[in-house]
Amino acid sequence: MGLKRSHRLPAAIGSVVAVLAVGGGLSAAGAQEPAPPPVHSAVGPSVQAKVRGMTLEEKVGQLFVTYAYGRAADAPHPQNRTEFGVDTPAQVVQRYHLGGLIHFTWTDSLHEPRQIAELSNGVQQAAVSSGAGVPLLISTDQEQGQVTRIGEPVTQLPGNMALGAGRSPEDAETSARITGEELRAMGLNQNFAPSGDVNVNPANPVIGVRSFSSDPALAARLSAAAVHGYQDGANVAAATKHFPGHGDTNQDSHTDLPVIEHTREQWEQLDAPPFREAIAAGTDAVMSAHIVVPKLDDSGEPSTLSPAVLTGMLRDELGYRGVIVTDSLQMDGVRAKHSDAEIPVLALQAGADQLLMPQNLQVAIDGVLGAVRSGALTEERIDASVERILEMKRKRGVLDSPFVDPAAVDRVVGNAEHREQAQRLTDRTTTVLRDDAHELPLRDPGRVLVTGAGDQATAELAERFRARGREADSLPTGMTPTSGQVRQAVDAARSHDTVVVLTNAAWNGTNAAQRDLVRALQDSGTRVVAAAVRDPYDAAHVEEVPTWLATYSDKPVAMESLARVLLGEVSPAGKLPVPVPTADGTGQRFPFGHGLSW
Repeated sequence: MGLKRSHRLPAAIGSVVAVLAVGGGLSAAGAQEPAPPPVHSAVGPSVQAKVRGMTLEEKVGQLFVTYAYGRAADAPHPQNRTEFGVDTPAQVVQRYHLGGLIHFTWTDSLHEPRQIAELSNGVQQAAVSSGAGVPLLISTDQEQGQVTRIGEPVTQLPGNMALGAGRSPEDAETSARITGEELRAMGLNQNFAPSGDVNVNPANPVIGVRSFSSDPALAARLSAAAVHGYQDGANVAAATKHFPGHGDTNQDSHTDLPVIEHTREQWEQLDAPPFREAIAAGTDAVMSAHIVVPKLDDSGEPSTLSPAVLTGMLRDELGYRGVIVTDSLQMDGVRAKHSDAEIPVLALQAGADQLLMPQNLQVAIDGVLGAVRSGALTEERIDASVERILEMKRKRGVLDSPFVDPAAVDRVVGNAEHREQAQRLTDRTTTVLRDDAHELPLRDPGRVLVTGAGDQATAELAERFRARGREADSLPTGMTPTSGQVRQAVDAARSHDTVVVLTNAAWNGTNAAQRDLVRALQDSGTRVVAAAVRDPYDAAHVEEVPTWLATYSDKPVAMESLARVLLGEVSPAGKLPVPVPTADGTGQRFPFGHGLSW
């Protein structure tokens, strides 16, 4: 999620409405199909009364979550004029009666905690002082680890796969609670996390370390724990994603429409458990995936637009009564077959409630309004979604207390207790995969060179050595080191006693030059320790190095844990949450649960 593209405007709205005039859309043969019945959640009379008092335009606005540009609610930004026809974030909220706003770095929204809190208060004031007066859901994707939208001083955590290596539901809950408390202090009340995807495909380009595990039971336990952490611990709405499961794909739905060939039985065994457990834990929202699963729905539609998946499976079979939110509607995986006016209508017909980041907001809203007026959607169907959204806002205290105290932000965000908890749980995740030469822990590392992927990670790890009185240098070589960079690293290695080389998705063929770097360093004659700072699969691709670790994260908190393990300050406790296949993919190099300790 988070793709931003130039607009490709669809055909005239009138023609779209004509296409959608059938109650449930058109089948492949053009025959009429009944629209799925709306499923109302149990909402209080105050929510129902609020919905009854809203205009159709206000109700349709509540369905949409999008971004606005700028670091302050009343600060003009030229991109707002280009995309939304107004100047400020507050005006975007007011013009479109938005139900939610999502923040990104690329929208110039996320700078430092107090600024974020003040921006949140400003857009909330815009929402409550106009139209229906309904406060906003303010969200981001603070999954932690690889997908971390807000950086330091916000407490950084290693992410889901690291937590899978730690095996602790308590740690998963703590991680989510810390994240949620800090988001809430900055005025964000919905987090698009956790990822409940079971990463059974090592070639998955979009999930990977965002998944807790390849084991459905472990992923389910930790997904439920994270939901409790966000909602019970921090009062932030969780959104478990990406239903029906994005873990077994080798394509990225941001740029393609992935097809997953799981049978119904495989889905029940592999993909469903985390969603079942998250629903049992009370997850406020479930996010849909832009994937095609032919054996679950043979229509060819992505799950986001599939009544069989969202209504038939998620609502009727799993009994889910909360909010269904789409993944970003700008992603190519959902835009392959339909215009930007059709997509939100089809998503609503499928069973979705929140419509996230349409390619063109005005076109999307007009498409929904036109569908109601034509009868393709009923106003009752709109009401059902708005009631669920408002009920989620009520449960999280957004309707009654939408504002935060910017002066209190620094007492919560990045405080000492949170950082200490984050470090302790991260220390339980670092995994030693190989120690064939019995080099670990490094009793006398001598002069250390830290090289490989990641400017920040290499610098941070070198600093961790220096903080302990060790002599250490950093030499980042990037994701695809050139032959010149490899030679430079080898030359530097020869003047050091130990080289720690960090790899980041070196298993991926596009990053194969990282493997050349590791092999060349091993041939330099200097002691080499390799650490995979994202997927652990890298360790199977360079057998020449006898010492391999996995951190699942390149965040500073993970580099501190790596230093502690390397120097023997803590015993490694992480166990592989996924099996590591052999380089040729024909077997397992390291099995699920593998991990050395001392």
